[in-house]
Formats: sequence, C-alpha cells, structure tokens
Amino acid sequence: MVPAVTTHGFRGAVSQLSQLASARARLARLRTPFVDWCAVSHGLVRVSWVTGLMLAVPTLAWAAPPEDAGPPAPVSEPPQNTIDAEQLRRMQEQLDALESEVQRLRGELEDRESQPVPEPPPKPEPAPEVEPEPEPEPDQPTTVGVASDGQRPPDYADGFHFGSYGRVVAAGDARGRPGRDADIVGRGSRFDESTYAELELRREDYWKQTGAYTRVVATVAFRHPIFHYSGDFDAAIALRNLYIEETDLGLKRLSFWAGSRMYRGDDIYVLDWWPLDNLNTIGGGAGYQFEGGTFIKVHAGVNQPQTRFYTQLVARPLPLNQPGETDVAILDRQQIVSSYKLGHVFHIGHSGGGVKLVGYGETHHVRAGQRELLGEFREFEAVPPDNGYVAGGEVSLFTGKRSTHLNLWVRHAWDLAAYGEFSRPTQLAPNGTTKGARELIVALGGNYEVSFFGVMMGAYFRRYRNASPDLDLFDLNEGIVLVRPQFWFGNVAGTAIEASYQAQQRAAFPNLEQDTTGPLFASLWRVGVMPFWAPAGRGSYARPHIRAFYMATIRDDGAQSLYAQDDVFAQRAVDHLIGFGAEWWFGSTSYFRD
Repeated sequence: MVPAVTTHGFRGAVSQLSQLASARARLARLRTPFVDWCAVSHGLVRVSWVTGLMLAVPTLAWAAPPEDAGPPAPVSEPPQNTIDAEQLRRMQEQLDALESEVQRLRGELEDRESQPVPEPPPKPEPAPEVEPEPEPEPDQPTTVGVASDGQRPPDYADGFHFGSYGRVVAAGDARGRPGRDADIVGRGSRFDESTYAELELRREDYWKQTGAYTRVVATVAFRHPIFHYSGDFDAAIALRNLYIEETDLGLKRLSFWAGSRMYRGDDIYVLDWWPLDNLNTIGGGAGYQFEGGTFIKVHAGVNQPQTRFYTQLVARPLPLNQPGETDVAILDRQQIVSSYKLGHVFHIGHSGGGVKLVGYGETHHVRAGQRELLGEFREFEAVPPDNGYVAGGEVSLFTGKRSTHLNLWVRHAWDLAAYGEFSRPTQLAPNGTTKGARELIVALGGNYEVSFFGVMMGAYFRRYRNASPDLDLFDLNEGIVLVRPQFWFGNVAGTAIEASYQAQQRAAFPNLEQDTTGPLFASLWRVGVMPFWAPAGRGSYARPHIRAFYMATIRDDGAQSLYAQDDVFAQRAVDHLIGFGAEWWFGSTSYFRD
C-alpha cells in the first residue's frame, strides 16, 4: 500500500514532503520515492509519482511569471515537526515492504528474460500446386465428363440439387396438321418426338458418424399436350423417381436403394431406347463395386398394370342391406420382377478407354387367382400362375474421349417377360398362360467424334412371337438402321443430317383385300436435317440445343396399309415434318451412365 499523505493545498504538500525527506535522512534506510510497478505487455513500467511531483514544483515555479520586486519577506520561524517517532516507524515498515515487493518483481522479470524463447513450429510444406486444365481452344471439342456432357454421375455433395431432362417441340406436316410420329417400328427416329420434360430434385448428404453417403431423389414428368398447346389446365403427370440410395454404409463400395425408380443401363440415344435393361419398378436393390472393375447389382420390385390379366373389378351390393353397390376386386395380383447384373470393365492404356462386359437376367412372376366370367354373375374361372425370364448381355467399347463408344446388346425373353413389364399379355397359350411367348433383340449403338465432325448411329432387329401356337397379326419381325452425321461450326452451332431405313414383317393379316395368306412386308425411308445452336459447345451429347428440323418420310404400299382407312398416313406415300424446338439435360440421375 502507498501511505496516505494529508495535504492542505500546495504548500502543505511541500511541507510534508520536506519533513518526510528529513526523517528518511535521519533513518538512513528510508528513501524518498514511492514506486508503483505495473505489468505492461511482458515487462514492468516503474512510476515514481512522488519524485515526479517534487520535480514538478520547481518547474512550475520557474515557469511562473516574475513578480514585481518588493521589500523582502520577513523570515518566518521554521514549522515545528508534526511527525512523531511512531509515524516514522510505520512509514519505515511500509517502505521496507514496498522495497521487498519491488525486489521480488525485479527478480521475476530477470528470470523470465533469462529463459530461452521457444522456436516457432516449422511451417508446413505447401501442397504441390496443381496446374489447372487449360481451357479448350475455340477449335477444340468439348471433352467427355464436363458438365455439358451430362452423362457421368457427379460425386456426392451435401445439399439440395436440381436436375432435368426436357424437350419442347412445335411441329407440323406443312399442310396444317400437327406433327405426328411416322415410324413403323417400336423404336424409331427422335425427330418427331413430342414435348416431354422431367424435373428432378434430390438431396445428398455425407454422414460423418458412419462414413456413408445418401441420395434422395424425386422426379416428376410431364408429357404433351401441355397447357399452352391445348388450353386445358389438366396435365399428364407421372412420378418417375421417388427413392433413397445409400453408399458405403458398413462396407465401402456397397450400396442399397429402396423406393420407386427408373432402373436401367446404357441406351441408344438416337432411338431413345435402353435395349437390355429398362425397368420401372417399386422395390429395392443392392450393388457392390469391386476394386478391380467388377460390379454386381440385384433388385426386386412389384407392379400391377391395369389390365384384366392382373385385376378384375365387379359390382357387388353393399353389406348389411345398405342401398347401393361397390366395386370388389375378384382378381387382384401383382407382378414380381427381379433383375441381376454382373459386369466388368477392362481398362486399356492410360487414355480412359476400355471394354465393358455385362451379363444380365430377369425373372417375372404372378400368382394364381380367379376371374368372374363376363356376363355371368358369380361364375368364376381359375387363372393359373405365370412366369417369365430374360437373359442377355452387353459388350461396350469406349475410348474415354469425346463420348466415343460402340455398344452391342443381345437380349432374349421367354413367356411372361416377352410381353414387357407394362404390356397386357394377349394371344395366350391354350392353358391361359404366356408359355411359348418369346422375344429376341439384337441392337447396336454408338458415337464417334473427331474435330468438327461426329456421327451417331443406332440399329436393332427384333423378333417377337406371342404365346398363341398359330401365327397372327401380332407376330412380327422388325428392324431399323439409323445414321446421324453432324458437323459443328466453331463452338456455337452445328447441323445434323439423319437417314434411316425401317421395315417390319407381320406374320398374317386376316381379310386382306389382296389375295394372300403370307406375311406382310412394310418399309419406309426417312431423311432429315437439323440445324442447331449449341451453347455448351461441340459434342454429340452436349446440351442444351435450340434447333429447327425438317424430315421427309417415303412409304411403300405395305407401310401405308398399316393405317386405318382415311388416315392421312394411309393416303400419303410421301409425308413432311417441319418444326422448331429445344432439348436439354443436366444433373439428372435418370441419365447417369454406369
């Protein structure tokens, strides 16, 4: 503590300080300054406020203006000493205590300064800088895997994501009628496809607690006619995806999914077709990706097409003698579909190219039931169980550059599977099953690009026979060969030229006007041109596109005979299609490739 000094004005303070100095001189150990120490940063600052005050007194006196000379002041008697021995003793003790504290603090400071300063930890070596990939030159193509390509699955990333596929078409036949699909095979040209769009919202998360990734996908689809065309506010809407998929939960590269989804593999773009595996299912599945390039996928799901093969609703009176009636499901059975895929990718060289081999299979099954005979109240017939199978495979060659690839598929389906997952089985076997139905598909698709030129192609042959022992209208062979070369003008525009030949042979037509009992052969040629703007640059799969198109269709007599009387396609050997539209896709899981 600093002793309190009572002062009465400036002169009183000087008097007491003088007395304190005299006492200090007499005791020899007493010092005049009082010292305060305070820590500032890592050192101490000493403040001698008493000494400063004593130095300030003569300074103020020197700075005062001189007074007028006058008679000398009378010499006064020196003031009596007002500090007794007891006060001096207490002051001495306090000063001694302060000196001890000062010495202790000074020692701590010297010890602190004598300690070696630890060296700072070495700075981590900077990571090697990765040179960014150079921007493609104006005359260079867009490389595969960039955002505009739209085929490679993106890495999982936390948050919400939006994706879409869509096309909008305004077209006519140059005679005032709207555009219309003129193909005579099941999978033909995309030039005359109608408006269709998918909107996808998905949520992706990484779960630190388990090291797993999840993806929740919801996709809504809209098809033509849309409101701006028909003026009808009702829309044709379908929920194409609603599922969750997880990866790396419990085991790296292991995945599971459950929900409703489009479940498919590689496609032929120019035919808008997945030849080997294209399922729409509600169920679940699992997959595992081995380190060496082998992968396996399995799935099981259900569906129930609204046909008499699966369901039958009949009217029955309400229970408990209530008035009215309600529908009762007499036949109500689901189709159980499972699929199995085993594949391996052989990487060749360091350019990203390789070969992919895939083996594929499906099983289809429905349980037995009963159906009420038409027109007979409560007269029933037994409906037997049914089964079907698919076996097939794919060989894919790819270069890893500019989406260049060539795919070959072979697929054979028997019995129930030959009709397709949503088709209504007709022309059944004598026992009421699909036993004996079969379908064989051989398909080829690919793309090649170099500099400003590219060519896409698609072709297939399909042989189908229903379960009926006799050949009929629905037994057919069909096929198409389609080639689409395209040229890019710089990076902003291009033109595609498409040509295709389509043919089908139906086994027998009853009541033909011509005298024939043999199969009917029908064929046509289609040739078209499509100039387009390409904001995403060069690339067969680079989208979006804004485009115009023209296509001519040339039918033979057999092709015209496939249409009903007075149908314009039955009357026209040559038909035209002129239109304008757009197509895009980005970030949609429906179009990620394996």
